[in-house]
Amino acid sequence: MNGILNGIRVLDFGRFIAGPWCGALLADLGAEVIRVEKIDGGEDRSLYPVSDEDGSGAMYLHCNRGKRGLTLNPLKPAGREIQEKLVATADMVLANMPPRALEQLGLDYQTLKAIKPDIILVTATAFGTTGPYAEKLGLDSVAQAMCGNMVMSGTPGQPIKSFSPWVDYNTATYAAFGALAALMHRNATGEGQEVQGALLATALTTSNSILIEQDLLKKDRVASGNRGQLGAPGDDVKTKDGHIFVTSAGQPMFERWVRLMAADGEDEIDWLGDPRFKDDAARGDNAEIVSERLARWAARRTTEEALTEMAEARIPAASVYTLQQTLDDPHVRESGMLAPTPYPGTAKDAPLAATPVRLTGTPGEVRGRAPLLGEHTDEILESLGYGEAEIERLRAERVV
Repeated sequence: MNGILNGIRVLDFGRFIAGPWCGALLADLGAEVIRVEKIDGGEDRSLYPVSDEDGSGAMYLHCNRGKRGLTLNPLKPAGREIQEKLVATADMVLANMPPRALEQLGLDYQTLKAIKPDIILVTATAFGTTGPYAEKLGLDSVAQAMCGNMVMSGTPGQPIKSFSPWVDYNTATYAAFGALAALMHRNATGEGQEVQGALLATALTTSNSILIEQDLLKKDRVASGNRGQLGAPGDDVKTKDGHIFVTSAGQPMFERWVRLMAADGEDEIDWLGDPRFKDDAARGDNAEIVSERLARWAARRTTEEALTEMAEARIPAASVYTLQQTLDDPHVRESGMLAPTPYPGTAKDAPLAATPVRLTGTPGEVRGRAPLLGEHTDEILESLGYGEAEIERLRAERVV
């Protein structure tokens, strides 16, 4: 299968999400991505285990699809020799680990550049490489806690972390963005470089609007649960048989919502004449009143009835799904946003998220399943000039 990155070789030393998902996106675009893993497997291999054959987990299947698998211990001299031979053949190295670990493993930019002058190193750390926290360890949840997201996502006195590790995934996506820019620069100049992502930088980017407001106006906002603060309606409300989320932005949409509520009666408020609801900012400041009216409206309807009326009024709304309802949704099933992909030992094909951005001319796609532990070790070593007997010796010595 051809792709825009055909011919690009990427060595992926990443673990969990911030590195591996970057590699998966590059693999979707056609790069040859080699996952370099510990002899006994990486710590991320068994999260949400789904395979009866090797215990591999759902996160591993998702973040490592389309890659080839190599086991290697670069701390042994023979392993370091293999690594250096691989680097000499590569265009890019991915490693989401702190600078000290990079140096220990021979994956720091200066070491790599001495082997391959035009190499591109893509890293992801918790806090970046400068500043007082540069040497500290951190994960997705740490960045969520520090950027203001948790305190604004919960309720007053009860911060809430997002279940989905959005900081990790966004950092990986920004890293892929940087990697492609570095490739363009290399194509133009012949120069490699280091691309540095950081979890806290990602989290601050996502929270930047409210941080700007706080710095300039000192509004000291507090959390309001699911109720939005920049307009109304915007909230989760109960129906007779479930929950829906309704949102509105701009005057035309609000006026349609008012007409929908008026058809239901109870016009105790002049919604269009009351200065509390004159624009999005005012409605956001008084969103609790709007949410109460919406909740009364929804409580008299089933989810299907409520969504039908919202659609007719052209107001964005959706059912709050369970995980199974997400999988069963006809649009999710038919849109191609999930790509059924086999993996040894799973009960059926795993619904991997397809490339999340579509290119009409050079589309990305899930190009194969994630590799079994060390699945391609022998053929990769053979391509570097190692013979069968030598590979067996390296395996016996736990180099590979």
